[in-house]
Amino acid sequence: MVTADTLPSSSAPSHSHAPRQLLRRTGAVLAGLVAIFAVTTATDGVMHLSGVFPPMDAPPMSNALFLFAFAYRFVYDVAGCYLTAKLAPSRPLWHAMVLGGIGLCLSIAGAVAMWGAGPAWYPLALATSALPCAWLGGRLAQRR
Repeated sequence: MVTADTLPSSSAPSHSHAPRQLLRRTGAVLAGLVAIFAVTTATDGVMHLSGVFPPMDAPPMSNALFLFAFAYRFVYDVAGCYLTAKLAPSRPLWHAMVLGGIGLCLSIAGAVAMWGAGPAWYPLALATSALPCAWLGGRLAQRR
């Protein structure tokens, strides 16, 4: 028998959209991460193949070349966090900062793994810039 207690209430919260929201949130962060990784890797490859950067098995690059690499990584990081914020279903700055936190962790891991492969300032600069890049990308996305 159907009673008022067994009928669905229109005021009861619906949790059917929760998995979809989680996928959209995760997808937004992953899209930014993959974009940053793909564009950075492609740019690094072009720089090595074109002779701007020395071959991979050569001695470490000069400080000027590391500064150049840092500069384009900074721009790509901001752009990736902007993309994440734009794709986020809600709270764009928060999603950008999550990506920045992931970038910070990856930068620290890279610094530990590659310590001594180049100047010490380079991996430290990458780690230090992760959260500011995320904030800037998220704020730019909120403004537009």
